[in-house]
Amino acid sequence: MSQGALAVASGVSRRMIAAIEGGDANASITTLDRLAEALGVRFADLVRAERSDPATVDAVAWQGESPQSKAVLLASVPAEREAELWTWALAPGDSYTGTAAPGWHEIVYVLEGQLTIETAGGRRDILGGHFHAQGLDEERVYTNRSATLVRFVRTITH
Repeated sequence: MSQGALAVASGVSRRMIAAIEGGDANASITTLDRLAEALGVRFADLVRAERSDPATVDAVAWQGESPQSKAVLLASVPAEREAELWTWALAPGDSYTGTAAPGWHEIVYVLEGQLTIETAGGRRDILGGHFHAQGLDEERVYTNRSATLVRFVRTITH
């Protein structure tokens, strides 16, 4: 598929596609997901290195401002459509904005630190050892408002 055709099918600009191919862009998770859908593959298939275990992905799919802030997709298995297991780390003051994904759900389990999740409906602070489950029907922001690293696990299903 040409870059132009992929741009039309995905809604991602041709310039961004060229930058991703050239290794010159840090694409958002949403952008990668739109490209995967346009290519007719799962998100995990787009970011996964070749492995013998088809469920294992183990790929960094998002990097924050700090090198400590990152999201690693660990595995992806079939569910109704798909299920993903992620590890995340956010350095102090860093945040990630997730776009709306109607029909998808997540469970977030905080391993250490305190994670803040904000939506139009309000703010939820989750301490280490606690979890939160929610639908992904609206945009949300995951933020580390503390002075220490926050690490959490995210399971996303559709």
